Amino acid sequence: MSTKSEMSQFERDLLESVKQALAGEGRVTTGEEIARRVAGRPPQAVHKEPVTLRMAPDSLARWRASGKGWQTRAAALLAANAP
Repeated sequence: MSTKSEMSQFERDLLESVKQALAGEGRVTTGEEIARRVAGRPPQAVHKEPVTLRMAPDSLARWRASGKGWQTRAAALLAANAP
């Protein structure tokens, strides 16, 4: 629940934003600009293809233990050593 002081701070910040917009000091986003926005990631030129790869459990465990992004590093290593 908001307290009176929090609401007052919000109102002060809102009034300051309106004053800046009216003075041309800030960029104002129009309703049309907001409506044109699309949620999510931007479209990619090259799409990755999902595959199933069977690996030895100890090898998979080492890749996973290498930390976040292990799939990307494994894919880069495969691509670099592809025939």
